Amino acid sequence: MTVKVLLTSLILCLTSLCAICAELPKKKATPPDVFLVTIDTLRADHLHCYGYEHIETPASDALAKDGVRFTQAFTPSPITNTSHTTILTGLLPSTHGVTDFAVPLAPDHTTLAEMLRQQGYHTAAFIGAVILDSKSLAPGLDRGFDYYDNFPEHPTTKSRWGRVERRGMDVVLHAEAWLTVHPTPPHFVWVHLYDPHDPYEPPAPYSQSYKDQTYDGEVAYADSALAAFVAHLKKHGEYQNALIVVVGDHGEGLGEHHEDTHGIFLYDSTTHVPLIVKLPAGTSAGKVVAAQVRTLDILPTVLDLIRAPSTANLDGLSLKPYLTGSEERPRVVLGQTDYPLRFGWAPLRSVRTEGFKLIEAPRPELYNLQSDPNELDNRFDAQSSRTQELRGILAKFPFNSPTSALPDPKDRIEEQNLLHTAMIASEDNRAADARSVLEKVLRLDPKSPTALRQLGELELQAGDYAPAAQHLKAALEVRPDDATAAFYEGQALDKSHDLPGARDALEKSLKLMPGHFQARLLLGQVYLGLGDAKAAEDQLEAALLLESNSVEAQLALARAGILQGRSGQAALQLEILAKSHPKTLEVFELLSQAYTSLGKTTEAHQAEIRADQLRKTQK
Repeated sequence: MTVKVLLTSLILCLTSLCAICAELPKKKATPPDVFLVTIDTLRADHLHCYGYEHIETPASDALAKDGVRFTQAFTPSPITNTSHTTILTGLLPSTHGVTDFAVPLAPDHTTLAEMLRQQGYHTAAFIGAVILDSKSLAPGLDRGFDYYDNFPEHPTTKSRWGRVERRGMDVVLHAEAWLTVHPTPPHFVWVHLYDPHDPYEPPAPYSQSYKDQTYDGEVAYADSALAAFVAHLKKHGEYQNALIVVVGDHGEGLGEHHEDTHGIFLYDSTTHVPLIVKLPAGTSAGKVVAAQVRTLDILPTVLDLIRAPSTANLDGLSLKPYLTGSEERPRVVLGQTDYPLRFGWAPLRSVRTEGFKLIEAPRPELYNLQSDPNELDNRFDAQSSRTQELRGILAKFPFNSPTSALPDPKDRIEEQNLLHTAMIASEDNRAADARSVLEKVLRLDPKSPTALRQLGELELQAGDYAPAAQHLKAALEVRPDDATAAFYEGQALDKSHDLPGARDALEKSLKLMPGHFQARLLLGQVYLGLGDAKAAEDQLEAALLLESNSVEAQLALARAGILQGRSGQAALQLEILAKSHPKTLEVFELLSQAYTSLGKTTEAHQAEIRADQLRKTQK
């Protein structure tokens, strides 16, 4: 065979091979990693890259240079759980329904984590505060996450750190450890830095360099945690092609409008937040967008940028048109806070358009933001065309309008500041300080249900059961639908040996909150104390439907069975418990009673011997 023939054959083979390769399905490109960093209680005007000269925030500055900085981004809510739920669902608070702490996210609202996991993402969340713990104060927020870094159910420390909140560096270290163990892309990782939230206690060296600006010290420290996280991404080659979103969940009052912290009002001090979006491969680096946008728009933006489909009906819209420069018009910002309802005050609603803001309250407010950016000169006129226009916008959304029947929060802000101070003191185990502040609140408003309940809780924890019951009863007279206050009153009355009163309080609590396990269990025990074994059995069986593995409920149910003459059935239950819990004294005390009732003297004697052994070891 000649060389010419060989070359011809080789060319034909290569041509055929190329044709075959062209017909093979191309390997799908791995979508970019998505890193969402939410910084709690972060005002936009307290970052250096937003023009604040009294702070150094180099990590945020660098991300703004590598990404796109939105100068006018707003949250719809000044409350952590509500604002984060909006970020993670793309829904307004009035749609997703999480308008206070511990309100579950309904299962028909899909989270960003769920959407991205369907696209093959490995998902994890690392939270900096117990208020976002999905097992307690943020139920449902963990949906879609392969790993959600909750707090320990039974913390071993009395310190705030690790029990109520985590330092930003600890949160970042947890996230870095997870990324190291799960290196395969794509990732969706949410990192929540809580540090700027009060109390303002920045660690060294920020406690020294910002000793007269402790809020700024916390912001600077949070920025250093962000820097550490970005450094990790760069070290492992995960930065350049990642989509990174850094955003404040809400701002902080810092005394403006007399609000020390946040949650009550809808002024820009608590709703204007920083938003920085770093795109894969450095696209649009250094761009600044001045148009008014919403944190509501983050989820649809992420989906749009990674080209992921969404079947969810979202309230937010993608920000991609601003990134490409095809859109410059401001978006309408809606706001709401139902947090005042917790204190018996009117909720607030707001609408912010280009240049104007209307706040619906018992005493409504209208501000010209161009001439009055600090919102100090209320120009509300019910008959003005501007008011009618803004009220028309609000009317299109399913808000419950503020009612004039409740006090305007503007008239109660001093009380709120004191209540918040008392809450922080209580969280830090400073009961005397909390009690002193709450007594000040009651001098301002003797019928403050929140102050009365918090005082009752403090006294209950201190073992002062009679005054605890009195304060909790007074709280319920003001707010009769407070199931938790009724439960605490039942506890206090039980400890005071007022069993009929405890029964009534617990029955009231369970009418309001039927699925409360602890209330069911305690009511069953109270009925046992009252000698009503049948009623006790009903409550304890209901309790076990809620928590079937509760040893305490099983023991109480066995006791009810013995009292009703069903010692055989009780003995069978207790024999199972004796095997699974051989060091539980009450198991063998009740077994001895059950065997004695059945005439099984040998078994009763053996059970009593084991009970005596446990008594000696437990002394």
